[in-house]
Amino acid sequence: QVQAVETGGGLVEAGGSLRLSCTASGLSSAFDDYAIGWFRQAPGKEREGVSCIWDRGSDIYADSVRGRFTISRDNAKNTVYLQMSNLKPEDTAMYYCATDHAALVSCGSSLYTYNYWGQGTQVTVSS
Repeated sequence: QVQAVETGGGLVEAGGSLRLSCTASGLSSAFDDYAIGWFRQAPGKEREGVSCIWDRGSDIYADSVRGRFTISRDNAKNTVYLQMSNLKPEDTAMYYCATDHAALVSCGSSLYTYNYWGQGTQVTVSS
């Protein structure tokens, strides 16, 4: 059974930085065969895509985070990182990573197509 575990959330002041990690296990093939997406959900709002990495490192970003967030992967550790810089109060949310085999999803896929989700890690940015 594929599992994804997020770590690295916390409380930070506006302008600060955090690095989230998503580590996957139970995979049926090599880690780089999988797309990894980061999503976030603020109270009262729908879950939205933040960033995604797949296909030998191709990545995408939401307009709201482009230039401030950087996604990367370490295939040897089955881990994807989301480096978040210049954080804003509006970045406050529960952050989730999701994964599935790249034969089934791509970084343009709806979040509803991902089968494997982590439990989430809270990011709170104070003003």
